[in-house]
Amino acid sequence: METATLITVVLVIALALFFDFTNGFHDTANAMATPIATGALKPKTAVLLAALLNLVGAFLSTEVAKTISGGIIYEDQISESVFPAVILAGLIGAITWNMLTWLLGLPSSSSHALFGGLIGATIVGVSVTAIDFGVVMSKVILPALIAPLTAGIIAFTVTKIAYALTRRYDGKPDGRDGFRIGQIFTSSLVALAHGTNDAQKTMGIITLLLITVGLQDHPEPEWWVIFACAVTIALGTYMGGWRIIRTLGKGLTDVKPAQGFAAESSTAATILASSALGFALSTTQVASGSVIGSGLGRRGSQVRWRTAGRIMVGWVLTLPAAGAVGALAALIVTWLGFWGIIIDAVLAAAVILAIFLRSRRNEVTASNAMSEVAESGRAVKVKRNPPPTRRQRAIAREEARTRAAEQTAAKKAAKAAKAAERSTRPPKDGGAR
Repeated sequence: METATLITVVLVIALALFFDFTNGFHDTANAMATPIATGALKPKTAVLLAALLNLVGAFLSTEVAKTISGGIIYEDQISESVFPAVILAGLIGAITWNMLTWLLGLPSSSSHALFGGLIGATIVGVSVTAIDFGVVMSKVILPALIAPLTAGIIAFTVTKIAYALTRRYDGKPDGRDGFRIGQIFTSSLVALAHGTNDAQKTMGIITLLLITVGLQDHPEPEWWVIFACAVTIALGTYMGGWRIIRTLGKGLTDVKPAQGFAAESSTAATILASSALGFALSTTQVASGSVIGSGLGRRGSQVRWRTAGRIMVGWVLTLPAAGAVGALAALIVTWLGFWGIIIDAVLAAAVILAIFLRSRRNEVTASNAMSEVAESGRAVKVKRNPPPTRRQRAIAREEARTRAAEQTAAKKAAKAAKAAERSTRPPKDGGAR
């Protein structure tokens, strides 16, 4: 293998793992926004649990990885020297979109960002005939349309059933607190499902790269690829995408425990079924659809359609926007060859750093993100004031005595004034007795 190709392969693997990392913190909200919003789990406990279950889930299935590594692109039509650069350009498109939507707090699809970046880079770097649009339509586009709608309908139905079965608790603010316990299980299931679906996409990209350069001859990911991707997405998940957690936890609707339970159940069921079928769907779209469905299912709840509209616009733009960036990166490589790859990598690092620094101006963390959802339940424990010291108690007693003395003096003065007024007033009969 030539030195230039080897350097490109290393850069692609590094970028792929960074994409996996962004996928983790971008999609933490899918599993943990609703249990945090209702107070079922503390914020940091939630992201730690999600990270561990993402790690486990990544080892449970490779069907989605095989869809990517042997599905959407005809790798046999692309030369060994060209294709690593194409994958690198596609990853730059996906990472750029992920970072931008994270900065804006929009729960967009990391999956579609990846597919869009790859498709745009392949069209420019190779040709449009290298894309298997049949697979793209059947296993990417159609699931993107059907999955969130299906999850929303399931969440709507489950929410209706949950409130119907617990109707006797109507009017009691904490009457359905038992669903918080259920949320721990359902949110854990979503995190596990996320690992079975999203971690596979990076595995598929690296596997596709290894196949193209002749280092692998089968679409099944190698064990080290599975391990690296599982650990990376778990680390990203532990970082917590607090901006997006805020949007899903409070931005779409005020989530109550029964709603959260319903939303997470439908999200997990949809993702697990899709993973088993090899559909590389967007867990973000599924989770958003579930939250909206649960909001519609609870009587008196309101869905914030303006926020939902912003999210949907982001969904529509994901494929073309990531594709455009991927195509631009591929164009630079086409013009400049190996030095174009280096320039792409430097530009990608600069964009990532710039977005990160911009995010520091209005940083969102576990503490201030959760303050936005506190009205939904017990997302944040209200910090009680410390008990007063002995000196403070003595000062308070002295102030109370002073106020009481002042009030007593004021009352006496008022009585004396009234008495003086009565003594100087002439008799009504003019003094005759």
